[in-house]
Amino acid sequence: MAERNLRGMRLGSQSLQSEEGVEFVSRRRSTYRTADGSTFEVTFAADAEIPEVWESPRTGQEGRLVGEDGALVETEEVETKAPRTHWDMLLERRTRAELEELLQERLELLRARRGEEAAKAPRKSA
Repeated sequence: MAERNLRGMRLGSQSLQSEEGVEFVSRRRSTYRTADGSTFEVTFAADAEIPEVWESPRTGQEGRLVGEDGALVETEEVETKAPRTHWDMLLERRTRAELEELLQERLELLRARRGEEAAKAPRKSA
């Protein structure tokens, strides 16, 4: 039985689909330069947003995008507004003194409740 050959198509070597009616997307090549001066190219779709930084497939170093004129591309950094935290929103509604007072009231309430629970719970004797 070991001498029999499997007959049929080789797996992964040929596709059964035809390329009829297939249109490939237009592409463009972008050049990146690493810190040591070596360059490499990466192919992207023509309508894709090209990243400013890309990792070199050969060396693993970080490469910066090179423009058509040969200079490194510098994009303007847009100022982003820091997101408001819960603390910021709380300070818009109350002063710090009011918050301290509310905190003390809540702590007293919690401590009183714990004292009552401790008094209600039966004590275990050893």
